[in-house]
Amino acid sequence: MPWDLLPTTAKSPALRRLCVAVAALGLILNPSLAPASAQKDSQSPVEEIVANLAAGRVIIAVVKDAIVVATVENSVEPETRPPTPVALGSERVGIILGPVYWFSPSSQQELASLDTELPHLRSGRAGLGAQAPHLQANQTGHEASDIEATGQGLLDRLNVIAKSLRGKVDTPSNEPLAELILADYLPDYGPEVWQLTYEMKQVEQERDFWETHFLRPNYSQLWPPEKGQPRTLVEFDYPLENSPATLLELLRRKDSRLEKIRASSPKLAEVADLLLQGESNKVMSSDAVPFLRAAMSATAKPESRQTLAVIGQETGIQWIVPPPPEVRKSIQQAAQQPGQTERPADAPSLLHPPSR
Repeated sequence: MPWDLLPTTAKSPALRRLCVAVAALGLILNPSLAPASAQKDSQSPVEEIVANLAAGRVIIAVVKDAIVVATVENSVEPETRPPTPVALGSERVGIILGPVYWFSPSSQQELASLDTELPHLRSGRAGLGAQAPHLQANQTGHEASDIEATGQGLLDRLNVIAKSLRGKVDTPSNEPLAELILADYLPDYGPEVWQLTYEMKQVEQERDFWETHFLRPNYSQLWPPEKGQPRTLVEFDYPLENSPATLLELLRRKDSRLEKIRASSPKLAEVADLLLQGESNKVMSSDAVPFLRAAMSATAKPESRQTLAVIGQETGIQWIVPPPPEVRKSIQQAAQQPGQTERPADAPSLLHPPSR
């Protein structure tokens, strides 16, 4: 999904969130230029920046012998990318939701490919300073320096990109612009699932010239659940607006598509029952995988791209449904054929028209 950074109007709330701001070309390539000079020079060329979103659902099942991670694309706009699990070592995956691939069609320059960069986005500054989020050992049973280093590393990369965003960006209130989902096994601790959310802040420096930066991420640990809470599916959607019912909710509603799966096999019915009962820790991965594959295929939109990986306690990360090859191919094509990303006349934008 392209976030096209030239001003237009968008009436649909579902679409207004999908575009971000633009800077004059000189400000991207020469940051020493003063904001006022860019405002005064009406002839300055405008650099178009496009950000493709990873949009869809992430479903994580922590079962008896593994963590099963499934993703389903929600193709809300052309050029949407499926959420893609990325290996961060042998027993951890990370999934970015939101803008992942940033590029300039006019200069054919790739600005960032966050999903492919993620394994290398680590910072030694995590947890430093009074304002930095520091995860205490008693939150996780271990020092969470790896989680913080990855979270801070992605923040640093986002803020490099944010330097190029000089227009006003409208974002839905109380919703993050980007998310990072982490799932892993830790020695002597077990499985864990984290959600890191990134919000963006803008401060107007000059008329219609905004300074943009991302705030430190908020950390939420979704697994293990609190004592007495059900052990079942953990699901994430991006964007939240108009997101479909979760797989767990469909099971509770006895959705006809899932009821057919339950009726097809006693073993699949048993998996569904254990998930509903909050006892996913009694499900084997060999049973959870076919259930999730069938459930995703039955409930996803036609042609939605999917992935499915298993993080085993002994085997590490194994792909059951690997990321589609066209995801990587599209990165190269976007840079080589900028015409594919030309702005449609009715493309949505979050950018306010300039004040007069």
